[in-house]
Amino acid sequence: MLLQRGISLTTGAAFIALIALIFGLAFNSLLQLQTLGTQIHTVVEYHNRKIDLITQTQVASHLRTDSLFRMVLADDPFERDALFLEYNRAGFLVGSGRNALRQMGFTPEEARVFNDQTRLVTHIESTQDRVVDLLQAGKAAEAHQLFVKIAIPIQKAFNLQMADMRNLYHQANLIAQQQAQQTYQRAFLLTLIFGIAATALALLVAWRTLKKVSLNSQQIHEHVVALEDSRAALRQEATHDPLTGLANRRLFYDRLQQAIRHALRYGGKVGILYVDLDRFKAINDQHGHHVGDAVLTEVAKRLTSSIRDSDSVARLGGDEFVVLLEGVQGRGDLLAATHKIEQELNTGTHFYGLELEIAASIGQALYPDDGEDEDALIRAADAAMYRVKSGSESDLQARFPFNEF
Repeated sequence: MLLQRGISLTTGAAFIALIALIFGLAFNSLLQLQTLGTQIHTVVEYHNRKIDLITQTQVASHLRTDSLFRMVLADDPFERDALFLEYNRAGFLVGSGRNALRQMGFTPEEARVFNDQTRLVTHIESTQDRVVDLLQAGKAAEAHQLFVKIAIPIQKAFNLQMADMRNLYHQANLIAQQQAQQTYQRAFLLTLIFGIAATALALLVAWRTLKKVSLNSQQIHEHVVALEDSRAALRQEATHDPLTGLANRRLFYDRLQQAIRHALRYGGKVGILYVDLDRFKAINDQHGHHVGDAVLTEVAKRLTSSIRDSDSVARLGGDEFVVLLEGVQGRGDLLAATHKIEQELNTGTHFYGLELEIAASIGQALYPDDGEDEDALIRAADAAMYRVKSGSESDLQARFPFNEF
């Protein structure tokens, strides 16, 4: 009787211990999962949201500066008015992004960086507004000088500050991910220990807990992949033409600036070809914009296939393209490249059952002969293109077939 009573007490104690272990396992699992969920929220929702806002703000700031730059270059008052609307819209997006960041709250370090950035933004807006005022007053030369000497440098400083803030959030994101990983490892270890001690029932609880943790980890991975895809799409949209996939004006200017720096440092020449399609408006008007888009896409392919791997093509807008030729020896190389492009463009092509011919006027500019910076080269090539289109170009270039159209 005493033995049976002792066995009963032992079994009861073991059962109570098993219940305690199961309760401890459940309590620990719930606590760790709640902590992990909070950390996941911090990683996925909070930090990544801030990084997205910074990226959107920086893209809007680039658009605002680009619109102002094109306003400085524009001669047509209607074009300048349209660019002024883009300039204001981009400024609104910059302000909206910063307000959204402010509403999410800051740490002391983040608040310090944001306040420094606010003072710089005020300076940028004041300078850009002065440029606009000069343009409206008809003082284009003064506006251009103010934009180049003051507006561009402080815009670069703003970009650096945005990069610093993004790095700050990336670091916080990394810390939060490490904490989430540590929480996951701790929950796994404790679950395994309690599961072995609590036998089959505790193992079942551990299995269910691990299944849930695995699901949360998969959700983290999916959110991170989606975020990276979104960032890649933003970078592509900011630097490439959405229709043709070619580099846009901003990326082309960056490449041209790098090429000029390389030529200045190591010696050499850089050439650009300004390509403007002939009778493109007639194609759009007669056959529709879908045909016009197909023609632009085909032109982009032909231009790309006509140049070397070291060269690049960009679409500046509408039916205007520009080709960057690096490492050229002189105008002979530009003429050869022009002739090759002209032959490639003049090949007949079918578009939606229509037989169309693609023709273009091509202007040339050579660094440093025609200009010592990117703006001067673009203007020289543009002017040469208009001379070709009007038939007043040199005899050598006028003999090219594309002038016959």
